[in-house]
Amino acid sequence: MSRFEFKMPKLGESITEAAIIKWFKNVGDTIDNDEIFLEVATDKVDAEVPSTVSGIVEEILFKSNDIVAVGDIIAIIETNQKYSSSKKKTKQPENKSIQTSKKNKTSKNFKSAIQNTNTFFSPLIISIAKEHHISFEELARIPVSGNKDRLRKSDLFQYINDGRPYKFTQPLAEPDHTIYRIPQLNFDKGTGKIVKMDRMRQMIADHMVYSKHTSPHVTSYVEADLTEMVQWRNANKMAFQEKYNEKLTFTPLFIEAVAKALKDYPAINASVDGSNIIIKETINIGMATALPNGNLIVPVIKNADSKNLKQLASDVNKLALKATKNSLSADDIKGSTFTISNVGTFGSLMGTPIINQPAVAILALGIIKKRPEVITTKKGDEIAVRSMMYLSLSFDHRVVDGYLGGSFLRRISDYLEKFDLNRTI
Repeated sequence: MSRFEFKMPKLGESITEAAIIKWFKNVGDTIDNDEIFLEVATDKVDAEVPSTVSGIVEEILFKSNDIVAVGDIIAIIETNQKYSSSKKKTKQPENKSIQTSKKNKTSKNFKSAIQNTNTFFSPLIISIAKEHHISFEELARIPVSGNKDRLRKSDLFQYINDGRPYKFTQPLAEPDHTIYRIPQLNFDKGTGKIVKMDRMRQMIADHMVYSKHTSPHVTSYVEADLTEMVQWRNANKMAFQEKYNEKLTFTPLFIEAVAKALKDYPAINASVDGSNIIIKETINIGMATALPNGNLIVPVIKNADSKNLKQLASDVNKLALKATKNSLSADDIKGSTFTISNVGTFGSLMGTPIINQPAVAILALGIIKKRPEVITTKKGDEIAVRSMMYLSLSFDHRVVDGYLGGSFLRRISDYLEKFDLNRTI
């Protein structure tokens, strides 16, 4: 018999930690290879984690609601298989939600003084701080050990375990009176039925607040004449479905136009890392989708610029169906470099969307509505019934200025308006 160290698996390229929701096995239980061992949650998706070996559960090292780093040992399984590993199991502390070690008992390894200069905090850090009623000002006083003076989860837990020594400490530097601080006001919130947010709604709320706190949002608008596109889609949707067995909605047509515009303006297909701008090598377009419970999720069309209309329609339909069945995987929602939100499906004329971090822009598409418009013909100006739609782009003004954002939005509109009525399917 050998002891297999079961580790928290990688759940996405940008996910470094996950919260354990539920264990499906107890110590002493038998588990088979590929049998579901536990369920975990990240700030993006819930996922069931299967065992990679067969055997008997010898130890479970974390409990429900503990937050665990990817790669950490979370359980020991006794198995007949042999594994080569030079790593020894370390004894876990009794309070696993706040892990400490002798190495971290002192702050000599920390790189900062009491007042940190980097005030970027991840959604996970903000969530933990909120749970312990730690303000942003107090977070900024915590010694850090992360790269580029980033506050890590282990730093925060060490600080809490040490009794929050800087809770009432004032910054060493003179306070900057030009900085806006949210006033602590006591509003009368009224009375009525109390509905507690579910965990996904809380994560969405944290993500939206984090995005507004991080990115200075600017929104630009254009109006597009989609008459030719609407006519072509209405004339070809039945033939498209018969030929490819795929429903042709407007979404793949929108994604196609956005992908072309992102190739023209690659600086929009980016993210921000401190003082660096990362121009992404791939164009992965997320499409905001409502779940049956009313929450929102963003499945991702990977490599959208390299796919034809049939492939885009297939991906859109498959992901939309998985969303309605609550069966999206972690891979389905990771890697988005740009997001579209079709608020027109709810009957909205336009919207002012919040950027889906860590991207730098998001597009909202309003309802397609027929109305009389003045158009120029060979006879001169005439009034005609046209299919019109508003588009709005929210962008991060730290790295996208008005000219770039407006030009990109205008280019999307141009691609939609100049649709080829003679296009074949």
